[in-house]
Amino acid sequence: MADIGKVLLIIGAALITIGALFVIGGKLGLGSLPGDIIIKKKNYTLAFPIATSLLLSIVLSLIFYLIRYFKK
Repeated sequence: MADIGKVLLIIGAALITIGALFVIGGKLGLGSLPGDIIIKKKNYTLAFPIATSLLLSIVLSLIFYLIRYFKK
């Protein structure tokens, strides 16, 4: 039962971190980087955040690499 508690704490901390990154990322301009495609029409808006996705992928890959490196 203690293992479930630890997992829930880790998931909660991850969700808080992700939420904070969304708030901070919006203020820093993520989602409107050069390379992000935004199509605005009269009744809808379609967004393809290609540059933002690439940037987040690189950052997350680096974080997971460092975690794996220091876990050994």
